[in-house]
Amino acid sequence: MLDRAAPAKQPYVSKQPGPDGRYPYSPEEDAVWGELFARQMAFLPGRVAPEYLAGVAKLGLTPDHVPQVADIDARLAALTGAGVEGVPAIIPPAQFFDLLSRRKFPVATFLRRREDMDYIEEPDLFHEVFGHCPMLTDPDYAAFVERFGQIAVALGKPYSWRMFRLFWFTVEFGMLRTAEGLRAYGAGIVSSPAEARHATGGAAEMLPFDLTTVFRTPYRIDILQPVYFVIDGFAQLRAALDADVAALIDEARHLGDLPARFSPA
Repeated sequence: MLDRAAPAKQPYVSKQPGPDGRYPYSPEEDAVWGELFARQMAFLPGRVAPEYLAGVAKLGLTPDHVPQVADIDARLAALTGAGVEGVPAIIPPAQFFDLLSRRKFPVATFLRRREDMDYIEEPDLFHEVFGHCPMLTDPDYAAFVERFGQIAVALGKPYSWRMFRLFWFTVEFGMLRTAEGLRAYGAGIVSSPAEARHATGGAAEMLPFDLTTVFRTPYRIDILQPVYFVIDGFAQLRAALDADVAALIDEARHLGDLPARFSPA
């Protein structure tokens, strides 16, 4: 019998908007969005920041259909002056930082297929809109993201690696201390059932948010995170960037990375 290789996995292709600025999503894509949305919304109460759940309502997200970039952009503009811009899944760091510096969050326009419901390597529209956009309805959080972008643009490439660490441990995998206990706000947690269960299940290490420690902490993108940084509020997150970020990164370089809490890839 001939040994036939498995068919190559079809790559994802970013959607292009029509003349009206709206993206064409199929009934199957609407169904996938609806299933993902319903599953996460049933699981997240008691695990995520109240500001996140309030943001879902403010944006008018529902399981009925894939949301349109133009609609999310308009709602965010009215709420906090933030916005979104449709982009391919992966864009150059300079373009990424520039968009954030103008209070525009880049949003991939393709949606994962049914076979990738639980995990997708590239950020798709569900991760971007469901994961990131609700928090952009909070004024302090939106100001933090904008200021992050401005600092990253000003510091340039020599500092970008450690700036990505700050993004990773806040925007993607940040945790918040509340009167009811620890709650997630990072998009990588709220858009992933496995990560949300792991982050709120008591097994991971929780560290107080500290910029120098964040800049010294390595991470891997393909595992459940072994450590999270906890803030006391989004005003704290915003105020953290009043510091001399370049000097803190220089200090982190001098001190060196902390020991990794994971095995090499």
